[in-house]
Amino acid sequence: MAYTEIDKPSDYFNTVLYSGDNSTGRSITGVGFAVDFLWLKDRTTAGSAHFLSDTVRGDGKWLRTNGTFAENTDTNVITSLDSDGFTVGNDVYSNKTGDNYVAWNWKESATAGFDIVSFTGSGSQRTVSHNLGVKPSMIIVKNRSATENWIVYDKINGAGNFMALNLTSATAASSSMFGVEPTSSVFTVGTSNATNKSSSNMIAYCFAEKTGYSKISSYVGNGSTDGTFIYTGFKPAFILIKNTNATQSWRLIDNKRFGYNVDNIQLYPNLTNAESTSETVADILSNGFKIRSTDAGVNGSGNTLIYMAFAESPFTTNTGIPTTAR
Repeated sequence: MAYTEIDKPSDYFNTVLYSGDNSTGRSITGVGFAVDFLWLKDRTTAGSAHFLSDTVRGDGKWLRTNGTFAENTDTNVITSLDSDGFTVGNDVYSNKTGDNYVAWNWKESATAGFDIVSFTGSGSQRTVSHNLGVKPSMIIVKNRSATENWIVYDKINGAGNFMALNLTSATAASSSMFGVEPTSSVFTVGTSNATNKSSSNMIAYCFAEKTGYSKISSYVGNGSTDGTFIYTGFKPAFILIKNTNATQSWRLIDNKRFGYNVDNIQLYPNLTNAESTSETVADILSNGFKIRSTDAGVNGSGNTLIYMAFAESPFTTNTGIPTTAR
């Protein structure tokens, strides 16, 4: 029995921090693999968007999670995705002198449970093929051609419900977004303009769980600084959280931006806020994370909160040996 499917998570996900210098054509390296999906945020300046770029849509094309914006093409923000990182221009959103930036990077691979799917909307319910080989646990869909919400399917809420990555809204019921549970080969989009507008260019980020590398699940909040412990089976490097029952922002923490537990700092995918050093969320542990905040966004009492986490290191290797013993 394998205890982890991926011994070295940094082959597929890694976070890189850098400071801006206003230079053009600046290469940010140290990711450790060819980047297929980049999520970039200025940590210092309020009003700075979350920028998403990927190899399927092509160089210079980016989307922003903090709004309904259609796709934009501007190589001065993100110039290219490269063999060991990415290149930025001298735009203030990606390379302002003195500002600090965070870049979350993924490699597209069925081995790591990640697929990027581009398709054209039809306006009527249809299936879209993916290459995961297993049922996705989370799918994030954006209409690239129009001002529409970012629509999120997750396995906890099911296909008859959805949330929006750019909004604070709780889970809502709708059969027009997805409506049908995904399978190991396809997912279904309904009649909504947000997921399937006729003739619109669409993008879908599909995630499946991989033991020891990624976890997409839920926990129940208790409203206390002595919050719930969530077992993932790995030391998290990235955690995205949303309260499904309340009007709350999405929260995002990682293993690179904090000093020491419980000093990790949250950013908000649906907002342009800068980082705030006064906000703490959780202890990141060798086999999961423990909530340390009374904030309803991560610990609403009695509320169900979904999360998606990626690993820094698995708790055990694929032979069952604890990683601390290697």
